Amino acid sequence: MKLVLTVLILLSSAAYAAPLTVFAAASLTDAFLELGGAFDAKTGHTTRFQFSGSQTLRTQLENGARADIYASANRAQYDPLISSNLLERGQILLRNRLALIVPKSSTRVRSLKDLTLPGIKLVIADKTVPAGDYTRRMFEVVNTSRVYGRDFAARALKNVVSEEPNVRQVALKVSLGEADAAVVYRSDVTPNLKTTVRAITLPERFNQTALYPIGVVRASPQPEAARAFIQYALSPEGQRILKKWGFLSPQ
Repeated sequence: MKLVLTVLILLSSAAYAAPLTVFAAASLTDAFLELGGAFDAKTGHTTRFQFSGSQTLRTQLENGARADIYASANRAQYDPLISSNLLERGQILLRNRLALIVPKSSTRVRSLKDLTLPGIKLVIADKTVPAGDYTRRMFEVVNTSRVYGRDFAARALKNVVSEEPNVRQVALKVSLGEADAAVVYRSDVTPNLKTTVRAITLPERFNQTALYPIGVVRASPQPEAARAFIQYALSPEGQRILKKWGFLSPQ
């Protein structure tokens, strides 16, 4: 009887198991790969990810791309999908903060102020990318403070040699030695990246808080499984994984 019951439970789990496709901001790559593995092991689902700039993923969804879940690095790329009825309202999954990175052996940039020095090669995300938007917001806050001069933003942006389509590409430029500095998220400074770059702490009064909303795509063929993934990500176990990769709790 016990054996029959076990078989029935296994058959039931297999029947419920669903393939899930998660569209997620590039900055979530490492954390979500671990999170997805843990979720699949618990539930029997098979979770696949597509990581890119939030703006790219939004455009793909607007053009009919199939996904079950969308996790963005800001509301600006998320909320229009709610308005067009492509996405459920969802909730905030986590928070993030910005970081300044430089090549590990370089001393050219020692602080945020140094981004305006002549000849500095600065890389940031494109203005349509959440990380790029947060970076520009930070520069404007510095401008308002006048701590580094009224035209800090203009002088720093003049040193920009590349604007990348996602934040992981920004980090890669510094890792490869193609830039003197870059603005990324704290979570992007992974153990692997730390072998080639050094993070410089940004003044908290200038730093920006990134909010990451997550929700179920309305056309998802398995919305219950998609909601289960989100609930797992919000659970204490899921939040521990996200915290391990440098993210902050949603509160």
